[in-house]
Amino acid sequence: MRQIFLDTETTGLAADNGDRIIEIGCVEMLRRKPTGNNRHIYVNPGRDSHEEALKVHGITSEFLKDKPRFEEIVDDLLAYLSGAHLVIHNAPFDLGFLNMELALLGRPKLESVVASVTDSLVMAKELYPGKRNSLDALCDRLEVDNSGRALHGALLDAELLADVYINLTRGQNNLLMDDANAQDASGHSVPLIDLRAFTLPVIAASAEEVAAHEDVLRQIDESSKGKTVWRQLDAAVPAV
Repeated sequence: MRQIFLDTETTGLAADNGDRIIEIGCVEMLRRKPTGNNRHIYVNPGRDSHEEALKVHGITSEFLKDKPRFEEIVDDLLAYLSGAHLVIHNAPFDLGFLNMELALLGRPKLESVVASVTDSLVMAKELYPGKRNSLDALCDRLEVDNSGRALHGALLDAELLADVYINLTRGQNNLLMDDANAQDASGHSVPLIDLRAFTLPVIAASAEEVAAHEDVLRQIDESSKGKTVWRQLDAAVPAV
């Protein structure tokens, strides 16, 4: 699978109110391994950044004045992203800006070009509900070194996101790996093992465990006032 981890920096927070993209960073991975085929693009937005945004990314209008406009880099960017599985942290923000830039040029939305878009922020919230799930917080939690991140930068953030994503999804490989070139940490070939050849023991719950389970289900059902999925399914099944 070809994955691209993408991040942008912008002049402000409102794509629908005239703010524009000023930097795009992309990191490519194939089969969860970096390829080095990355993209790092500065874009002249034709306007100044808001003061608060400038404090975040530190990219001045003076620095951007000789950089290409979005219409000058759009074809190369879309060719690079075509067919890829994108991973973006807080995807609606970056997609909103990218789609706004594309709309200004009469181009279709980015989702029509790529294979899929995964929001790593949504993934993190599901894994760590109630906790801070910013990129910095995830770097700390997952032991990803972000010591070089004094200011936000699109390419650096995309690189950090790639490391965070690998740690977030570690252990999600299929039981039967389909990589014919599987290797261990030393680079030696590893024989594939089909785990379907093994018969796993089935341990039945005891009567006490079944009763405890039913009690928990009853409490959940009472708390939801009979709106649990299993209650609705039971009601939908006709009596025999």
